[in-house]
Amino acid sequence: MSLLQRPLDLDEIRKLDRQDPLASFKTRFALPKGTIYLDGNSLGAQPSAAVEAVEGLMVQWRDSLIQGWNQGWFDAPERLGDRLAPLLGAEPGEVLVTDTITHNLFKLMGYITEGQGRTRPVILSEGGNFPTDGYIAQGFCRFGGFEHRVVPEGEALEAYLDERVAVVVLSHVHYRTGRLRDMAAITRQVHASGAEVIWDLAHSAGALPVDLAACGVRYAVGCTYKYLNGGPGAPAFLYVRRDCQDRGWQPLSGWLGHAAPFAFETDYAPAPGISRFRTGTHSPLAFAALEASLTLWQEVDLAALRHKSQRLIELFRESLSDCLDEYGIRDITPYEAQRGSQVGLMAPAHGYAIVQALIARGVIGDYREPGLMRFGFAPLYLSHEDVWQAAQHLREVLSEGEYLAPRFQQRGAVT
Repeated sequence: MSLLQRPLDLDEIRKLDRQDPLASFKTRFALPKGTIYLDGNSLGAQPSAAVEAVEGLMVQWRDSLIQGWNQGWFDAPERLGDRLAPLLGAEPGEVLVTDTITHNLFKLMGYITEGQGRTRPVILSEGGNFPTDGYIAQGFCRFGGFEHRVVPEGEALEAYLDERVAVVVLSHVHYRTGRLRDMAAITRQVHASGAEVIWDLAHSAGALPVDLAACGVRYAVGCTYKYLNGGPGAPAFLYVRRDCQDRGWQPLSGWLGHAAPFAFETDYAPAPGISRFRTGTHSPLAFAALEASLTLWQEVDLAALRHKSQRLIELFRESLSDCLDEYGIRDITPYEAQRGSQVGLMAPAHGYAIVQALIARGVIGDYREPGLMRFGFAPLYLSHEDVWQAAQHLREVLSEGEYLAPRFQQRGAVT
């Protein structure tokens, strides 16, 4: 059911913005003039404070040189993990900011299966999920001697859980449909089967309240460059519940995951706690930009964020509801309780070109094969008027046939 009782006019839209408790956050992002940014589900906008943070790091590098490692660089993975933890329903010492989702999935699959004594030979992942999760599960199984199985998209997980399954890798919010899974119920189901679940939070961290502890989650991964606004290529994170942290090695046994890296011992010994999931040297430059964003996030009321997210989504959908069928476009966005913070519109014939025509107007979304136009709603830097205007632009792109222009048919390397 719609959150809006009827279509709103522009005066009413602006009144919503005046009443918005999150409205002031928009001024803290450096958005290009004339741009309505609906692609925060791929890459978040730049916090203004990130520029100063990176410039400050450059000055520190210049003046402190290698001494910078003892002036906040070295412990950044743990420090930023503690800043991120409250957004995930985690405790200090349970989140590590490090590497990429791909690396972190590999680490956790190896860590879990070794802890099980390699007695369960199957890694289970979901069909239709973002390729990273399936690809790295395949690679782990190929080199680790495990069997990779896939739950076909839309089928019940229960039918695929048996005593052979070691690990299940699932996305909390699906990258295409935006569907939000019941984390608590599925975690109980997987644990009851004797397996472990690794949750991928790429499309939920910073988009909605997440409570890993309340859901009984033991392992999770996620990224910081989407809704968390850490910057392009910003480091990922992993979560390991405290009581699960000292069960053995993780397979990427790098130097900085050693218990005493500067003892330069011949043999590896894992560091205690979450630090054993570190690998090699990280980039203080990337961490500086992310820390600026996570500092801002300490001020965000996640309940207000979620409420505004859903209001923006419904405003966008209601503003388009009477025109999509005419152009063969289907709205696949789940209803409120089962969605993250994005709208998905299927346009099999012209989806890519429509998105390109919108970008030319300054309305930035993205396109995913086959035929999916995605629009992400990041409430910290989107206003109700932004979303209303974006919908009007889409209506005009369709009604005026702008997307049929030859220049919008040409594909770039990144869609």
